Amino acid sequence: MPAIVASMAAYLVAQLIALAIPQVLESIVDGPLADGDRDAVVPLSLLVLALGAGEAAMFALRRWLVLTPTTRVEARMRDALYAKLQELPVSFHDRWPSGQLLSRAVSDLSLIRRWLAFGFVLLVGNFVVIVVGAVILIAMNWVLGLVFLACAVPLWIVGYRFEGRYSEVSRRSQDQSGDLATAVEESVHGIRVLKAFGRGKHALTSFRAQAERLRSTEIEKARLDADIWIWILIVPTVALAICLVLGVWLAAQGEMSVGQLVAFFATAAVLAWPIESIGFLLAFSLDARTATDRYFDIMDTENAITDPERPVAIERPRGELAFHDVHFRYQDSPDRFGDLLDGVDLVLRPGETMALVGLTGSGKTTMTALTTRLYDVTSGSVTLDGVDVRALSREELRRHVAMAFEDATLFSASVRDNVLLGRPDLTGDAASDPDVSAEADRVLAEALRIAQAGFAYGLPDGVDTKVGEEGMSLSGGQRQRLALARAVAAKPAVLVLDDPLSALDVATEAKVEAELRNVLASTTALIVAHRPSTVMLADRVALLEDGRITAVGTHSELLAESEHYRFVISSLEDEERRVHAEESDLIDDEELEAPATASAATRSPGNDAREEAVR
Repeated sequence: MPAIVASMAAYLVAQLIALAIPQVLESIVDGPLADGDRDAVVPLSLLVLALGAGEAAMFALRRWLVLTPTTRVEARMRDALYAKLQELPVSFHDRWPSGQLLSRAVSDLSLIRRWLAFGFVLLVGNFVVIVVGAVILIAMNWVLGLVFLACAVPLWIVGYRFEGRYSEVSRRSQDQSGDLATAVEESVHGIRVLKAFGRGKHALTSFRAQAERLRSTEIEKARLDADIWIWILIVPTVALAICLVLGVWLAAQGEMSVGQLVAFFATAAVLAWPIESIGFLLAFSLDARTATDRYFDIMDTENAITDPERPVAIERPRGELAFHDVHFRYQDSPDRFGDLLDGVDLVLRPGETMALVGLTGSGKTTMTALTTRLYDVTSGSVTLDGVDVRALSREELRRHVAMAFEDATLFSASVRDNVLLGRPDLTGDAASDPDVSAEADRVLAEALRIAQAGFAYGLPDGVDTKVGEEGMSLSGGQRQRLALARAVAAKPAVLVLDDPLSALDVATEAKVEAELRNVLASTTALIVAHRPSTVMLADRVALLEDGRITAVGTHSELLAESEHYRFVISSLEDEERRVHAEESDLIDDEELEAPATASAATRSPGNDAREEAVR
């Protein structure tokens, strides 16, 4: 802020110097020129030159002063926004399109920076210059000064009306820009789906419609700008014309000297740009205000999932995970639908593996999300070793409880960084220690082995290969295995797996399950199961039905006692048979193409690595 004030001061000094030049011109016209004293003109001319050089120096100083501070402000605001987005709960991100968030983090903050560096300084500076200039004009000749100022009244009226209309259009334009950014992002991320279904033209049609709405809004903004510019250009010109006629008449009557008349119009010329700038500076300020409002839409969002004032610490977690009369409904869910989870009671003993089964939409994924406070229970509690998870800091809770999701998300980083994401003690600056680096390699190798993700070593740069945005350069099964390896590498007390093997073929799934049995022998695990084979990993099975746990027991016990469980397992078996049939058809097709593929393989350098990746 001090630098911005200093920049504004430099700009005011520059403008005041510009207003001083007409006073020197008046002295030249009424003095040496009127007296015919040529020698006296030189020092006054040099004074005008010096004032001009001083004005230029002040303009350069203004820019120099404001450049670094405003970029620093932008960087701090962007950091704060990113930290806020990381802090806000998943329910917030469920509601907000990513393009809207992106436009606020990039274009809106850039607009605010430019306004601080340019718009704010000039708006305040020009207002002061207009006031000072008006006083000077009235002091020169009060009649001409009042006429000049009276002509400015329509500008204030038009500006007031312009502000209300432009603010609404500006907000609509920036929101539509965010929607358009969302459309681009979705189409890029979903390019495989669009191409697979031949819906590229449909996506383009939808995009064009959104782009056309934005274009129409921008045209409306331009028309509002044009309307006010008409007044801003015409009114000062008319005022000068009136003052010129009146000034010549006053000079002819001897009411003012020629030097005063020259100085008056030179001063008016200096004021011309500050007056003309009102239009675009006002529009600029309104755009910046809208951008600021959009920024604080995020920053003022209340975060309901926060750390307690005095968090409890669990030094050596045993891994007992329990749900006590848990109720949950999503924030925007209508009351008529009731709670998605309606009194869930379930206890996982330390070191126990519990499979969670139920029909689609029964709330299995939601139930797993409550364990790490991605969402908070509506009522009831989730406890870890008898401690309510809300009494723990989120950092500690998520250190003790790790999750692997069905929809595996990877970051645009190396395989190593993705797998060791949950181990900050083995990454970053700590990795420069040889002992830490060796331990990181060991943990990475073990996690990849358990998840059957050895294909990573066959990538171009091995485990240091950058997987690309969201890991889309890998297959779905490869992404899932790396996500599972990430959860295993975190070494949690409780492992929550939301159907992490759904994209794997039967053979790979069997190998992963065999390795997981060793890991789960000492780790409490809650596994959402969509395949009967996954159920077999569990010590016990919990059946989720109509928002409640209606049965808990071994697989054989539930088969004998629960009709609904038999129906769920039958549905899972039907789905598994369908998947097996599709895989068999795929294998048959690949065997028919094997000769051609093998021939091509012999001609393709680096084929061994690709075959390993496929395996």
